[in-house]
Amino acid sequence: MSTAPHLHGGSGPDVIVVGEALVDIVASAHGTAEHPGGSPANVAYGLGRLGVDTALLTSIGVDRRATAIEEHLRSAGVGLLPGSRRPGTSATATAVLAADGSARYNFDIHWDLPRTAPATLPKILHTGSIASFLAPGAAAVRDLLEQSHRRCVVTYDPNIRPALLGSHVQAKTTFEELIPFTDVVKLSDEDAHWLYPRRPLEEVSRHLLALGAGLVAITKGSDGSMLATRDAQVLVPPVTAAVADTIGAGDSYMSALIYGLLMRGADGLAPSVLEALGRMASKAAAITVGRPGAQPPTLDELQSDAPQHQPANQ
Repeated sequence: MSTAPHLHGGSGPDVIVVGEALVDIVASAHGTAEHPGGSPANVAYGLGRLGVDTALLTSIGVDRRATAIEEHLRSAGVGLLPGSRRPGTSATATAVLAADGSARYNFDIHWDLPRTAPATLPKILHTGSIASFLAPGAAAVRDLLEQSHRRCVVTYDPNIRPALLGSHVQAKTTFEELIPFTDVVKLSDEDAHWLYPRRPLEEVSRHLLALGAGLVAITKGSDGSMLATRDAQVLVPPVTAAVADTIGAGDSYMSALIYGLLMRGADGLAPSVLEALGRMASKAAAITVGRPGAQPPTLDELQSDAPQHQPANQ
């Protein structure tokens, strides 16, 4: 039986992100380079770049790559919560880039959530990706969501990595068992098609809302994105960008979506709010694909009116 961290109310970060931090080893025709990454760490970094008070609960080693990860996060004002360091080496994801900038990943990762408790309950708790599926840490993530979802907003991005998930049935079950403990679920069309083959995205969205999500956002690459609640659905057109690579685009979308949820006014999730959330998140993804690696925008960049050029993947 897992022992999850316990969250307590009080002052602290506005957002706590729970999940893996690793080093992306990017292999392309131009050579090999290393960048701190991991979907949850990217989301935390993106939030920090947007000026959000953010902390990350993760599991990294004591090697040079762990130091690079911590310094990278600190450069955006993101702190590691106590217990995020462990003996041993840090995880890696080797990304092989295709000519169109898309990436194929191979992972070397062990995920075990530290048992040290975050000191405070944030406004938003975010998790996803490998951390929500890979044992033994995934059980602690589930317990953490279960104990906190009624006391803060919970956002979730499964960021499906088939090579690490075991059977389709097992992964889908794990995913669906987390939905009742979440308020916002974001997934890509590739995630949706892997989880629910041959089901239209609108049907997938309705299914997740019926399982308990309050808002479902599905990104569709160059076709934009769709945001839906039980009462409304909006289709958001893509923001165009010259594509360097797609690493971190979905995570930038997620960071900007969380930022928008923090900043929204009294209109809740009215259609106009959904459209504004989707447009801002799509712009963040478009800016990110325009430069190599997971380099999300600053708030100034997100709020600028600089033109973009080609369809962006999210």
